[in-house]
Amino acid sequence: MATSNMGTYIESVASEEEHIFRSQYPAVPIPNSTLPDFVLHGAELYADKVAFVDSVSGRSYTYAEVARDTRRFARALRSLGLRKGRVVIVVLPNVAEYGIVALGIMAAGAVFSGANPVMHASEIKKQVDAADAKLIVTDGLNYEKVKSFGLPVVVLGGEQIDTATNWDDLLKAGDRASISTVQEDVDHNDLCALPFSSGTTGISKGVMLTHRNLVANLCSTLFSVPPEMVGQVTILGLIPFFHIYGITGICCAGLKNKGKVVVMNRFDLRSFLNALTTHEVNFAPIVPPIILSLVKDPIVDEFDLSKLKLSAIMTAAAPLAPEILSAFENKFPGVQVQEAYGLTEHSCITLTHGDPRKDHSISKKNSVGFVLPNLEIKFIDPENGQSLPKNTPGELCVRSECVMRGYYKNEEETSRTIDKDGWLHTGDIGYIDDDGDVFIVDRIKELIKYKGFQVAPAELEAILLTHSSIDDAAVVPLPDEEAGEIPAACVVLNPGAKETEDDIISYVASNVAGYKRVRAVQFVDSIPKSPSGKILRRLLRDKMMQHMQMKIKTKAAATP
Repeated sequence: MATSNMGTYIESVASEEEHIFRSQYPAVPIPNSTLPDFVLHGAELYADKVAFVDSVSGRSYTYAEVARDTRRFARALRSLGLRKGRVVIVVLPNVAEYGIVALGIMAAGAVFSGANPVMHASEIKKQVDAADAKLIVTDGLNYEKVKSFGLPVVVLGGEQIDTATNWDDLLKAGDRASISTVQEDVDHNDLCALPFSSGTTGISKGVMLTHRNLVANLCSTLFSVPPEMVGQVTILGLIPFFHIYGITGICCAGLKNKGKVVVMNRFDLRSFLNALTTHEVNFAPIVPPIILSLVKDPIVDEFDLSKLKLSAIMTAAAPLAPEILSAFENKFPGVQVQEAYGLTEHSCITLTHGDPRKDHSISKKNSVGFVLPNLEIKFIDPENGQSLPKNTPGELCVRSECVMRGYYKNEEETSRTIDKDGWLHTGDIGYIDDDGDVFIVDRIKELIKYKGFQVAPAELEAILLTHSSIDDAAVVPLPDEEAGEIPAACVVLNPGAKETEDDIISYVASNVAGYKRVRAVQFVDSIPKSPSGKILRRLLRDKMMQHMQMKIKTKAAATP
């Protein structure tokens, strides 16, 4: 056992090579409860308190209304003939009703599967088919995308569509349904969610999560919330609710703690800052690109930041450059920055920071936190699978009751991801230090192999973002006959910048070892990112290769 002034953690040694790390805090109990019952427990004590409010329109639902309409929607789905284990695809932006929709599906014993509403109809159809969905919930704006799929559709909003079922009408039908004809027991080990992985590094896969998985995750992640904070926190609901971070880390966590979720359906910097001030948001889970805007966009200067009630932000889903973190802390003093780490396959947050008011340590800057209660982690050598000691980078593996049941109808990928001992292999490279703080270095699949050396894109991106003329940047691997792969950078310059590609290459070269130098630079208007803030590297790489091929052809054509 190792000790430090920040607490203790346990390193279990099953053999000379086995290094397993557990939480420095006691295990927390996990009730045998469905997710809706768990998060809405005690809602009657907060009956008149607002649970969800739209940031612009002000439309809101109290805890009494959320609990009531969750039950009504579950009964209505049963009355439609939807049976236990069937999948319902939800194609909605963030709306005040979203949590009710998701929880109602789960309470009916069905499986919630959120889809990104900005996807093309063909992409939504792929998810519908892959999930074997039986019903779609959407709104009038997105109905056109799904109407030809041959499935019944429920449409939110006041609009009446002849070929769809109206949400309000369906809830009224649920009121009239006989309890005896729609009742079916739902067990905590039943599936309740089928989110699809982002697919940025391969084919998108359905992740099978049970009620137990999500309840276990909330028990671990919320262990540090003191009783006096229950009912007191206002949370920003900007992260897409179809994403595991949004539905578990915001909607469900907010409901469990009887907080108020301020719902935003898209990011616009002025609207974002207005929502923070108007609704007196205390806690804002966001992604690094938003932090970048808060640091660099002059629009922020239009607002009186002293009016903010914001006490903390949490960033996850993508690495946060150290320089951006420092700039944010300078601009927003007093706002705690918590970097977290989560996976869809682990039901959401996996590592995070604690609450100092309960004598929980705050992890170091740029750490993604410590090992949460009930979790085990280890770091393995990707080449031979051996577990590694402290301060030694390796692939992060996690084992707990939060680990998914598997990928839907994909046993091959499941067996690659979860080994025979129940360890979930994350594909992320990291290490744990002497104090039990965990640091993520990069993804195995994203490491650039330059002449046998491993180069982490995140490290080079952090350096690029320190340049005063650079607004955003992404580093990708390009194939190279001699080196295997070379680091190449896509860079967004701020207006008025005069730097050339060679200037940027020289800037990075002056800050890194020779093998880490960026070998090519392309100026772009923006860096494409997923809704959760992850850089779409494969798309960038393909575009950059096309750009370089065009330059070669142009140069060849100009040569006499």
